Amino acid sequence: MNKSHVLIVSFALMAVAFVTAPSVAQQSGSDIHVTVNMVQVNVAVTDDKGNYVTGLRPDDFVVTEDGIREKIATFEEGNEPARRVESDPGNSEDPSGSVAQNAGMSDVTGGLASEIAGSNVFILFDTSNYMYRGFVFAQDAIADFVRSLETADKVAFYSYSRDLSRSAALTADRSLVLRGVRSTVAGDDAALYNCLLLTVKDAAQHTGRKVIVVFSNGPDNSSVVPPEDVAELAQSTGTAIYMISTREAQVEPVSTAVFERMTSATGGKAYFAKNWKDEKNAFASIRDDLAHLYSLNYYPKANPNRGWRAIQVKIVSEKGKKYHIRTRNGYRPLPTRFAATASTGSPEGGSQ
Repeated sequence: MNKSHVLIVSFALMAVAFVTAPSVAQQSGSDIHVTVNMVQVNVAVTDDKGNYVTGLRPDDFVVTEDGIREKIATFEEGNEPARRVESDPGNSEDPSGSVAQNAGMSDVTGGLASEIAGSNVFILFDTSNYMYRGFVFAQDAIADFVRSLETADKVAFYSYSRDLSRSAALTADRSLVLRGVRSTVAGDDAALYNCLLLTVKDAAQHTGRKVIVVFSNGPDNSSVVPPEDVAELAQSTGTAIYMISTREAQVEPVSTAVFERMTSATGGKAYFAKNWKDEKNAFASIRDDLAHLYSLNYYPKANPNRGWRAIQVKIVSEKGKKYHIRTRNGYRPLPTRFAATASTGSPEGGSQ
């Protein structure tokens, strides 16, 4: 991934922030503390016809990080509460001494397991001058999407033109979100990547499944942040990005390619809608995707690599070899010397 922009120095240091415990590595004669995280991998599994595959169990999956096979600690399907897969207090690979208890997980509904059921969905709506036509139709499609989400899901609604507007904070109250949707007004130039980066940082402050759904009607014409920085931060914080782009954006090939790369790298999908019916269908597809995702959580085993770590997910059964898997392809660990800065949300580190 191209890291030519100076902002990558800070933003790429963001890592998955689920549950942390410190470990120590040596470099150039000085100690560098690296945060050991419970990594969450959201996985969509479909067959050759594009139908979702349900009912898979934790032992159906093999997860590797830099080629090292990982032990799944907690597992959830769709909007069901997470459940513990294994807990071995004597396992030296679990820095907390007990994976499930340290994560607040259990085999019964309640506690953190039920709190993180479902998805934290951040909707980012383009209100720039590209949206002067079809503005009301787009609002209707977003409102229908909000109403259709599972009750376990929490939703936030943001809009953007040159600046980001946080119209409704993350909440289970659909009426607050719908009020934010209806209150939006058309703006000026589009700073998509600037505002998407801020949305990723907001999403990273929450545990559980994190999703950003972007509705864009045109290319970015005023950001200073490159899309590569946004994509890497989303990967490293475990945030999936879905993008619904209208025909206006699709005729601009650079934006089309960027949208497809960004969504693919984070485990999301890109949709290109020619009319309002396509917009509604795209939102319906995203809703179905969220309801069928598997979430696999693990503590990474000892790994000297403090840079980019590649994640690969496979299904072990013979039948599973024919299935199609969609997930993010890696993340970058967070050195603890940056953790305090990151938690404050300052420009140097962002928010976890």
